[in-house]
Amino acid sequence: MTRILIAEDNEDNFNMLSRRLTRQGFEVMGAHNGQKAVEMAIAEQPDVVLMDISMPVMSGLDATRALRDDPQTRSLPIIALTAHVGKKDRDSCFDAGCDAFEGKPVDFQNLIETMANVLAIKGKQLVSS
Repeated sequence: MTRILIAEDNEDNFNMLSRRLTRQGFEVMGAHNGQKAVEMAIAEQPDVVLMDISMPVMSGLDATRALRDDPQTRSLPIIALTAHVGKKDRDSCFDAGCDAFEGKPVDFQNLIETMANVLAIKGKQLVSS
């Protein structure tokens, strides 16, 4: 079963994503700020991280850079989630080390496809229970 870490400070966004992913059979865990996302990713070793870019304590971009700097999480698939969908915003996400980019509001079916594609590139499969 694919384990997904949702790094999202907005409770409504977190609940919506968590419920939908859980219903699809994925194991979901959550972090409500960037620092907690880094700590959980290192401790829990999820299969993929859905990283909100605008979070308190540590931004999603800084959290992504921290995960890329750590040998334990360097190759962890990270998908940026943000309402800021301009080219400059997208470029910033990729420059920080994100593997993919999804705008908000999240198109759930597209997100599932993006997770499957990112995991396939890393030699893994998206598997629900």
